[in-house]
Amino acid sequence: MKSRLSHRDMSDSRIPHLGVLRLGHRRDRDKRITSHLGLTARAFGADEIYLAGDKDPSALETWNSVSKRFGGNFQSRHEEKPLSFLRRFSKDSGDGKPGTIIHLTMYGEPWKETLPKISLDRPTIIVVGGTKVPGEVYRLANHNISIGNQPHSEVAALAIFLDSFVGPIDNESHFFGGELRVIPNAQRKQIVNFEEE
Repeated sequence: MKSRLSHRDMSDSRIPHLGVLRLGHRRDRDKRITSHLGLTARAFGADEIYLAGDKDPSALETWNSVSKRFGGNFQSRHEEKPLSFLRRFSKDSGDGKPGTIIHLTMYGEPWKETLPKISLDRPTIIVVGGTKVPGEVYRLANHNISIGNQPHSEVAALAIFLDSFVGPIDNESHFFGGELRVIPNAQRKQIVNFEEE
């Protein structure tokens, strides 16, 4: 049986920067799902998450706390004007050249067919909507991608896409410097606490 390769495995390059933009966060309704989106982005290889919508320090605190405890260099911040941010990024991702914008939507093209078409040599933002996504996001995106065309969780869509796009994460090198490390074990819970050593 042929093993599944991620898109990143098929290339020699590492994406210079991979961010996730969470659109339309509503502090009172979306706290848990937004929190899980950030944790999923971090665990599956993104470098940063941008929170758009209501300001919610608790989401940022959760993500920063997990990164401190479990390691890595995952960043998070609130983005006041997400459409302006995407417009700028589409023209200049920080080096005078356009970045790649990927919009995850159930109305997009099938992800398995679209994945090989995505460039890995540019900084990339993955847009994950919450409330109604403005039509401009569809126009700004280089790729509007669906994990499935049935209603489903945006957390599941992000996890599936990142797993295919980024590929396996080396926990040792990616999540460096944390206070805790989980040791995979089929029989019991095993955690190393570097603060206690």
